[in-house]
Amino acid sequence: MSDKKFTLAVCQLRTETVYEETMEKAERMLREAADSGADVAVLPEMFSCPYDRQYFREFASRGHQDTWNRMSDWAKANRLLLVGGSVPETEGDRLYNSCFVFDAEGRQIARHRKIHLFDVDLPGMRFHESHTFTPGTDITVFDTDFGRMGAAVCFDVRFPELFRAMARRGAELICLPAQFNMTTGPAHWEMSLRMRATDNEVFFVGAAAARYEGFSYECWGHSMILDPFGTPLAAADEKEQLLLAEIDPGRVAEVRAQLPTFLHLREDVYRVAD
Repeated sequence: MSDKKFTLAVCQLRTETVYEETMEKAERMLREAADSGADVAVLPEMFSCPYDRQYFREFASRGHQDTWNRMSDWAKANRLLLVGGSVPETEGDRLYNSCFVFDAEGRQIARHRKIHLFDVDLPGMRFHESHTFTPGTDITVFDTDFGRMGAAVCFDVRFPELFRAMARRGAELICLPAQFNMTTGPAHWEMSLRMRATDNEVFFVGAAAARYEGFSYECWGHSMILDPFGTPLAAADEKEQLLLAEIDPGRVAEVRAQLPTFLHLREDVYRVAD
């Protein structure tokens, strides 16, 4: 990564059922992030569309281009590197849960299509993203003015090989837009984020949506920004809020020198493709 410190913001916003209300809110939060000194901002998973199967096709039918254009404009207007949460992306008859990344000029520099779809049969919850979405196939790392970063989406976090591959490809900060729920959130959210940070000794950003109490799918919230030792630099509760943390890129090398697990991989015994 660059040796220059920078400020990272997570916009933990609640997605509304009215598209324009959500987009106006996102714009305000990103402006607040920039005014607070942020250089990088991260939005939640499906920030523009309520996270419920009944809404996915309806919102996707409008196409993703309007949301894409607005994210590009927000990045440029606020001089932010913007990790745009995720949105329902249309390509022909296919629908993807996609994260677009823009530089401070508003140019798209990366796209991550959620690889592992949320198909679960939990007590009190049956949810199958694969009934609506097509899984992505690409590991996403990208270069920025602040160094090499990676992006994944929500359920991807449960597959450690993906994050090892990103780290092997040079990502030293990984962003995870997400919407863990009221069952998986208390049980596994913080644990999963901290382990992916410590597994690979990278900065890790869990950008969750704020809770919408009474909605069919209630997000756990609790966005977090973690350093490469797994130490929380900032943490939210379930409400809408802006989370800010200073990122010191030198911390990656420092942790890897102190506890060099990532540097001592036994590639003669096991290997994740880089």
